[in-house]
Amino acid sequence: MFSDAPVAVDRGRYQDTVTPWEEPAWRAEALDWVRAGLTAHGLRPTGQWRVRLRPWSVLLRLCVEGPGAVWFKANPPASAFEGALTAALARWVPGHVLRPLAVDTDRGWSLLPDGGPLFRDVLARESVTPGAWEELVRQYAAVQHALSPRASEIERLGVPAVPVGALPGVLDRLDDTPLPSRDRAALRELRPRLPDWCAELAALGVPDSLDHADLHDGQLFHPAPGRFTFFDWGDAVVAHPFSSLAVPARRAAEHHGPQVLPRLRDAYLEPWTDTGRTTAQLRRAASLAWRLSALNRAAAYGRLFPTASGAAASATAAAGARCLLELLDEPPF
Repeated sequence: MFSDAPVAVDRGRYQDTVTPWEEPAWRAEALDWVRAGLTAHGLRPTGQWRVRLRPWSVLLRLCVEGPGAVWFKANPPASAFEGALTAALARWVPGHVLRPLAVDTDRGWSLLPDGGPLFRDVLARESVTPGAWEELVRQYAAVQHALSPRASEIERLGVPAVPVGALPGVLDRLDDTPLPSRDRAALRELRPRLPDWCAELAALGVPDSLDHADLHDGQLFHPAPGRFTFFDWGDAVVAHPFSSLAVPARRAAEHHGPQVLPRLRDAYLEPWTDTGRTTAQLRRAASLAWRLSALNRAAAYGRLFPTASGAAASATAAAGARCLLELLDEPPF
């Protein structure tokens, strides 16, 4: 049913990365698990499949009889919560996320249905108005708003909790990030201002929720106009929800220019207007969270397979450094 020679192995920029896929026993065990999951849902693979290997995941795409495909994902230990989180989200916010076909919470494995076209692919082939981005962030904010009462439940699934007051400590732990001396000096000069920013954001009283932490156009499906499906939760944290806005808003600005940012901010804030906070307070919180979001995104690059080393580890460290330096940027609104 499965060939020992996949159609393609994609290592991207991480040609020397080592993942569990290289271990024959692990690979055989994973494929047996996938086979059992497909059988349980009456799905028959066609034998065509490809593998995407990264220092932070193993992703296997299998064609099945009929339309669509099925995806197997293996997470490293630091993000092994993703399967359990995905399953919980399918119960709590159905229609906004994928419903997994199978999950092994101990091994960090998930079997997922296809979600339709990626938003990134839609953007590549057709004109998309700023209004689509506004609807995207509005829908995601509504998901976060609905999940706020479940923050402690999400944390119990293994998702790291990083309250606003803990963010200065995140920067301290990232002090060994490889950076040019000028950038390191700028971050150290900024460090005394962090507690005040964090205290102000916390005082505004928006409760913690699920922060995807990497909600770009390749991390969500756009199956139909006005519909978005959010996935890929391996970088997620329980944190200030407004930290999620920066990534999609920056992508929207790349397509439509920075003039769209205030409208995106206000679209994102719409679901939060029932919290008793003024528009000015919500906008101030969004500005503070925009800047501080760099910390959790930079920290997420450390969630690698233990065997990741060499150029692969260096490349991910460089990506984390680029995120960290966004802490130096003034918020755009």
